[in-house]
Amino acid sequence: MAYVPGVALLAALAVGCSAGSDGSATDADSKPGGTTVTTAPPGKYRTLPAPCRAVPSSTLKDLLPGVAELSRQQQEKALRGAPTITYDTDRKVGCSWKADAPDSTRNLLIDFERVVSYDPLVSDDDRARSLYVKKENAAELPGSSTPGRAPEKGARTGTGEGEKGQEKETGKAGDGTGSADPSPSASDSAGTSADPSSGTPGTPGGGDEDLRPRVISGLGDAAFLDDLLTRAGSTAQHRTVSVVFRTSNVIVTVRYGEQPALVTKVPDSKELQDKAQALARKLAEVISE
Repeated sequence: MAYVPGVALLAALAVGCSAGSDGSATDADSKPGGTTVTTAPPGKYRTLPAPCRAVPSSTLKDLLPGVAELSRQQQEKALRGAPTITYDTDRKVGCSWKADAPDSTRNLLIDFERVVSYDPLVSDDDRARSLYVKKENAAELPGSSTPGRAPEKGARTGTGEGEKGQEKETGKAGDGTGSADPSPSASDSAGTSADPSSGTPGTPGGGDEDLRPRVISGLGDAAFLDDLLTRAGSTAQHRTVSVVFRTSNVIVTVRYGEQPALVTKVPDSKELQDKAQALARKLAEVISE
């Protein structure tokens, strides 16, 4: 039997008692084979704003000029908006407005979606980012370089190609045939700008502003704009501008459209885009309040 001096034996016993009294030594995570699970952080936003009260009346009157033609009582009703029917108002809410004017009909819809990840390893922000990227990919923005973006199929150009069965824009006001003019001068090629009177989004290289569907900077964490011009049968052309942006775990959609009373008139792309973007920026401030 090995000989242990009395002093050394007492010291060893003291060390053993000290280790046994330390809470960290008896923690379940410190047991052999134990694993530590780190839960992903929750999203920044836990609630959503009331959508039908998110847009000031003054802004609505500017977006819906037909409201000015109504009586006071009718104006109040029109500005009140119609709530979107949802089954979980903590996660998704929306509101829509519509107004008829002598020269056109305009409609507006806003939508707020608060994304919650039920996977403890995936944060709300990451889940919202994934859903946003799917929305941007579905828009098929021309020339987008979004990470993880699927290959573009028939990406739309200034001539409206690839609009999934919707009417192709030819750059000619009042031409609803959807067929392209075979002459080179009748179509907008890359590096040229569209005829501003046609309402067709312009392309880079000309003096006009680029109004094609595109990614937007300086709005939330990520944002994009889509612009669709459609025609149903012999009715007037209808333009819908959509602005979608993400801020943390909330995705916001603004959809603003116009249909002129005259079949020959094409809704102005720049006006609708400017107003839709301005409203989206206001809503980004509302969410942050």
